[in-house]
Order: sequence, then structure tokens, then C-alpha cells
Amino acid sequence: MSGTTQQVQRWPGEQLGLPEQGQGSLASWRARVTGLVLDWAISMLVAWAIFGVGALRGQDWRAFTILGVFFVQSTLLTALTGSSAGQWIVRIGVTRVDCQPLGFLRAVARQFMLCLVIPALVIGPDRRGLHDLACGSVVVSRR
Repeated sequence: MSGTTQQVQRWPGEQLGLPEQGQGSLASWRARVTGLVLDWAISMLVAWAIFGVGALRGQDWRAFTILGVFFVQSTLLTALTGSSAGQWIVRIGVTRVDCQPLGFLRAVARQFMLCLVIPALVIGPDRRGLHDLACGSVVVSRR
């Protein structure tokens, strides 16, 4: 056995310096998934309002309008307010690990990787997907 000891993490986010619960603690899976579903539903409504029913059933370029609206709304709102529309509703937000605002370039990169789906499905420590690990971000509770 080596002479090193491993630090046991008592709660998710402890190693990042996040509190166990309350404002600034790691967002729950329920809140994260609910926020994502709400963002997608809002994007569907906006795409339908702008591009018509073809956005929902189209086989041409309009089939990608929901994803485009999702990318634009979530990127801009995350960069400007720290939360997408769905995240704001469930009172969670995205911040850098050092508690600074995400900024525009990190928001673009994070949302692009989220739209690719796979990076978001590969989960690392502290409930952070590859998109969060790559951008130095974390999803926290705002309650």
C-alpha cells in the first residue's frame, strides 16, 4: 500500500468548494433534467411560432430549427444571466468553478457541446459532464 491517503468526499461538490446544500450548492439531477426539458419545450414553441408546423414535422432544414433555437436561447441567456430559460424557472444556473460568470465564449462552447449530446452523457466527478469539465463550469442551485 502506498503512503498516500485518499480524501473522502462527503458530498458532491465538496472538492470544488461548494456548500453541501442551499444557494451555490451543486444542482440536483431532477432540477437539471427539468430545466433541460423546459428549455426544449420553450424552443419548440418558439420554433413553431417562427417557422410554422414544419419546425415540428419538417424533413428539410426546418427539422433543425428547434435545435437552433435551443442553442441560441440557452447560449445568450446563460452568457447574460447565468441561466437558460428552463434553468431560471427551476432556479439553477451555470457558473465557472471559481464562481465567476461563465462569459460568452464559454457559454457558446458549453452549449455547442451540449447540443452534440455525447459530451453531456459522459459524467465525471461532481455531476459534471464533459461539456462542464472542458469549460470549467458547474451547475449550481440558486435557492
